[in-house]
Amino acid sequence: MNRLIQSTLSAAVCVLATTASAQEVVRLGNLKLAHFGAVSYMTQLTAKCGIKVDEKLFAKGPDVMQAMVAGELDAGATASEASISARAVGVPIYVVAGFAKGGARLVAAPGSGIKTVADLKGKRVGVTRGGIQEILLAAELGKNNLTFSDQPGKDVQLTYLNYPDLNQALLGKNLDVIMQTEPQSSQAINNGFGVEVMKPYDTPIGSPIRTLVMTEKFYKEKPELAQKFMNCFVMATKAFIDDPKLASKYVRETLFKGQVSEADFDAAIGNAPYSYDITPEHLQITGDTMAKYGVGKFPKGPIATEYVKTDLLEKAKIANGIK
Repeated sequence: MNRLIQSTLSAAVCVLATTASAQEVVRLGNLKLAHFGAVSYMTQLTAKCGIKVDEKLFAKGPDVMQAMVAGELDAGATASEASISARAVGVPIYVVAGFAKGGARLVAAPGSGIKTVADLKGKRVGVTRGGIQEILLAAELGKNNLTFSDQPGKDVQLTYLNYPDLNQALLGKNLDVIMQTEPQSSQAINNGFGVEVMKPYDTPIGSPIRTLVMTEKFYKEKPELAQKFMNCFVMATKAFIDDPKLASKYVRETLFKGQVSEADFDAAIGNAPYSYDITPEHLQITGDTMAKYGVGKFPKGPIATEYVKTDLLEKAKIANGIK
């Protein structure tokens, strides 16, 4: 009898081990930013989604693209400029959804006297190189007929720094103003060393949309798994939209390990709400703006209709009761 029980238990263990090893895994690249939180939350939904999302965090969107080129990732979350730049040089990726809107703010040092973009003439402006904030800054400066460079001799002197370093430079009065992401811009304002000049959404780009991307290989060769991944994305995003307290708790406690306050999170998501959708038109305008101001280092934006694929998203929205 003992041998029978032992044999049965051993068989059960083998079945469980085989099931665990056979679980489908999607390798995801992401950024540690408040509005990237719903994408990260997919890692918590293994049981509901029926897949495991293996997340790796990167410093900026182009790093995610490099990992996808190297075959280390199946999908990634980036600002639109990284997706556009990748497609412009032939990287085989598809944009399959949009997961957050906005997420940028022009923030000046208190007492700087900067009230409008026109006031930036002669000022030191910080921005992260290659980020969507750089494109938005270029569009705003161009709209106001201001020249700019990180070299002397232009109307506006640029300094390129990573997101956390921008806040430190503004706090230390080494910069007059920064074009910053979230939650860092909200933290600067809430902590008193920054004041909002504007949210830079009045150019042809409008409010920028962050992009969820897949490799063409993953999209084409594993369509069922790609659909499961998309269903999981919609499920996670819907959970955050429906339950702001869940979103706040996860981002503040799990993603940022308590480094972001509730007030900072609320302000950040107020300027970068979670979303699902993306259009070729939006990416075409963004890519053409990048080309116009030399931010993308390519002569013209790639044709967006060739790399925006929203069929998986539409199916996932229907499955989750989203119109």
